[in-house]
Amino acid sequence: MTLTVPLSVYAQRRAHLAAQLGDGGIAIVPTAPERMRNRDSDYAYRHDSYFHYLTGFTEPNAWLVLTADGRSTLWCQPKDMEREIWDGYRLGPEAAVAALGVDEAYSVAELDQRLPRLLENRACVWYPFATHSGLAARVEGWLAPVRARVRYGALCPARQADLCLLLDEMRLVKDAHELALMRHAAQISARAHVRAMQHCAQALRAGQEVREYHLEAELLHEFRRYGAQAPAYNSIVAAGANACVLHYRADRAPVGSNDLVLIDAGCEYDGYASDITRTFPAGGRFSGAQRALYELVLTSQEAAVAATKAGARFNAPHDATVAVLAQGLLDLGLLDKNQHGSAQDVIERRAYFRFYMHRTGHWLGMDVHDCGSYVEPGEIGAVQERKDPLSGETIKDRPSRILRPGMVLTIEPGLYVRAAADVPEAFHGLGIRIEDDAVVHAHGCELITRGVPVQADEIEALMRG
Repeated sequence: MTLTVPLSVYAQRRAHLAAQLGDGGIAIVPTAPERMRNRDSDYAYRHDSYFHYLTGFTEPNAWLVLTADGRSTLWCQPKDMEREIWDGYRLGPEAAVAALGVDEAYSVAELDQRLPRLLENRACVWYPFATHSGLAARVEGWLAPVRARVRYGALCPARQADLCLLLDEMRLVKDAHELALMRHAAQISARAHVRAMQHCAQALRAGQEVREYHLEAELLHEFRRYGAQAPAYNSIVAAGANACVLHYRADRAPVGSNDLVLIDAGCEYDGYASDITRTFPAGGRFSGAQRALYELVLTSQEAAVAATKAGARFNAPHDATVAVLAQGLLDLGLLDKNQHGSAQDVIERRAYFRFYMHRTGHWLGMDVHDCGSYVEPGEIGAVQERKDPLSGETIKDRPSRILRPGMVLTIEPGLYVRAAADVPEAFHGLGIRIEDDAVVHAHGCELITRGVPVQADEIEALMRG
């Protein structure tokens, strides 16, 4: 399956951005640099998300300059038959205008020569702050010859502004083309999770050795089989107590038939990420304690899903999750009622933090932790201070973002129970997380990652298959 984004979509994005630059504004957007891994070997190249959002262009060593009147200029690698033999095809500036829909294109070798003249007589130069090492110094280098020409009547931009402020807001709400790509990435990732789960149970039933990296290999096979370019992030495959390490990397640990396995993995398809976590019994059946803890996490996710809809706050799913988990931790005896009191006491004192120490979601899009403010822009000044009951530090709370149709976020509650004297032994070393990708709609949300089941009975049935 191939999904294409029309050139008109990128042109509309550039036009929308240009309209926000203000009179005399000019924007400079670089793509990501190539990075050396060691000696004569580079890391696999991945373009800059902002640059790709505006151009759809995936080659390295390229720049986009956009002016407030909507004119777009691209700088890219020139055609070079010798280098193309080694490194692959280059579009080249001669073909870029028609292929990408920009107004002008030049060799990147001419960037330093041409850009200062474009900066002349501009009021403000916009570029992404704190995302490209050395970019601020590079901009200053381009402005130096502009300042040197003031005696000839040239004006130098008096202001510099962070382009991320504009692009983050644009990228936060996905259009139909972006959602199609994200749904496709989610479908591929769901297939990969199913494959890894079934392989685990089948191999163990056959008496074969299963290690975490074996399951990671199943994920990678399915990602590439269906056309995904790469994992969207380092895959987490954690057996047994390893699941209590939040950013655990798939390693050599053996997978036992009585273990729970936590897999947090998703692919990237044409620049858009997916992000799924499932926790399953390696041998195909949940034990009593495993199922009890799993059902609690699932119930908390269902509460979070119900709270995710247009008009609600970004914090609403997290608050719904914590309310369920707080009561469940008391009911299961993981928190002592005599010591911690009611569920409301657990929430106010953050006693749940011992077992649930991360938020319930994050934005998702071109980046797995996508851009976009978590504070409602019009309410930034509404600040309330409180003292954190665990750290004692003063926290400044601002109203969280109001969800709008087209926003995409993850919903990923979890519980992580490390062995301790005051914790029932049956729960020792259990780490459970359930994560789905949610598209916000007017009256709820669409979970685009349910191609892999979440109900305990359905997971057991899948493992038997």
